[in-house]
Order: sequence, then C-alpha cells, then structure tokens
Amino acid sequence: MLHQQAYFSNLQQELLRLFSHQVAEEDLIQIKDLLGNYFAKRLSSMADDAWKANQWTDQDMDDILNDPNQ
Repeated sequence: MLHQQAYFSNLQQELLRLFSHQVAEEDLIQIKDLLGNYFAKRLSSMADDAWKANQWTDQDMDDILNDPNQ
C-alpha cells in the first residue's frame, strides 16, 4: 500500500503555529472575514491589472461573461 505524505502550504503552517490554541468563536469569525477580504481584494486587483493590460472594454467583458463556452 502506498502512503502519501500530507503537505501543508506555508500559509497553513503559519496559521497552525499562530493558532495552536483555542480562540473564541467571535474571533474565529473575524479572522475568517479578514482572510476572505484580503483574498477578495487581491483577486480584484489582479482582475483590474488584467483589464488594463488587455485594454478590455465593457463590451469585451459582456462578451466574456455571455460566452456559452465558459
């Protein structure tokens, strides 16, 4: 039987070190929101960069969003 070793990302490892103790449910919710907002802003920034780099117009975006192959 093959045994696969599980690897944690650097982010997971850091979070495990930081939060090796129990936190209040309210704190956990706020931490999740904080992380979600961080990644949402990062993704939005990447999308803005792609929009500018490709010189997309509103029509281009409508075409992309309405492409039946997507």
